[in-house]
Amino acid sequence: MNRTLLTILMFAFLLLFVTSPFAALASLMLILLVAAFLSLVGNVFQAIISGNTDPNKS
Repeated sequence: MNRTLLTILMFAFLLLFVTSPFAALASLMLILLVAAFLSLVGNVFQAIISGNTDPNKS
């Protein structure tokens, strides 16, 4: 669950960086935003479906 919460927090900060008026390299930040969104969706679905949020643990 910590991994999912950390991913949501990182996505929220990335949204702040993209929408800030001083965001340099805006197109690169949009690519990062899409990648972070896909990672967020994957982590949330993994938490909902299996409950195992750390796939590296055995």
